[in-house]
Amino acid sequence: MTYRRFTLDNSTPPLWRVTFDHPPINLIDSVMIGELGQLFAAVERNEGPAVLLFDSADPDYFLAHYDVTPANRLLVDSLPPGPTRFHPWTDIVVRLAKLPAVTIAAIRGRARGAGSEFVLASDIRFASRERAALGQIEVGFGAVPGAGPASWLPRLVGRGRAFEILLGGEDFDGELAERYGYVNRAIPDAEFEDFVDRFARRVSTFDRQALADIKHFVNEISLPADEEFPPQMDAFWEAVARPALQARASKAFDAGLQQRSDVELRLGKYVGQFAKDA
Repeated sequence: MTYRRFTLDNSTPPLWRVTFDHPPINLIDSVMIGELGQLFAAVERNEGPAVLLFDSADPDYFLAHYDVTPANRLLVDSLPPGPTRFHPWTDIVVRLAKLPAVTIAAIRGRARGAGSEFVLASDIRFASRERAALGQIEVGFGAVPGAGPASWLPRLVGRGRAFEILLGGEDFDGELAERYGYVNRAIPDAEFEDFVDRFARRVSTFDRQALADIKHFVNEISLPADEEFPPQMDAFWEAVARPALQARASKAFDAGLQQRSDVELRLGKYVGQFAKDA
C-alpha cells in the first residue's frame, strides 16, 4: 500500500520503518490520522512486525503538531470511527500504546502538541541531543492538551515535572528531556541514526511473542485507563471554541503558524508572546 503522509519500509519483516514525510512541517492532519489507522490495523491483525520504528524525513520536524484549521477538523470528524470509538486522534494514540509490536520514536526535530502526544504513547523514545525539541504548547493558546499528556506525563516524569511541562508550554531539548524522563535517552546527533538502527534491529531479532508478552505485562501496570482520555479531548475542543483562544490562534497564523517559519521553529518561545499579547 502507498501512503501519502509517510513511507513504510517493510522489506525486513521483523522491523518496519515508518518515515513521516508531509511537507512543509509534518503536520498531523486527517489524511495522516486515517493512514496511521490503516497501518495500525495491519499490526493489530498480527500481520505486522516485532518492532515498528517511527522517524522523519525532515530533520527539523518529527511531527510539528495537530493541524488546527477548521477545514481539517471537519475532515477528521468525517473519518470512520476506530476500534476505541474515541475521537480519531485519541483512537490513534490509545491504539499506538497497545500495539503488539514494540514501538520506537526516533525524535530528530520538533515534536510538539499532538506530536508530543504521539511520542508519549510510543513504547520507547530516543531523541537527538542537538536537534530534538519536545513540548506541550497548548496552554499558551488557552487550551488543555487533548490526547492524554495529563495522563502520560505524571507516570513518566512525576507530578511536579508534568506540571512544569504542561503549564510552562516551553520546548525541552533532547538533553533536558532525557534528564526529566520525557525521553529514554538523548544521543549526539552524529551518532543518532546508527544508535537507533542498531537498537531497533537488535530488538527485532528476538522472539515476537516474547516481546508482545513483555509489552502486555508492562502495559498492565503502566498505561492510563482508556476512560481518562475522552474528557481531555472534550476539554480541548471546548477551549478551541472560546474567543480568547481564537484571538491567540489568529495572531499565531498571521505570524507564521503552520508554515515553515521562525514561529514554528521556536514555537515554545512564541506561545508565551501570543498569550501576553492577546
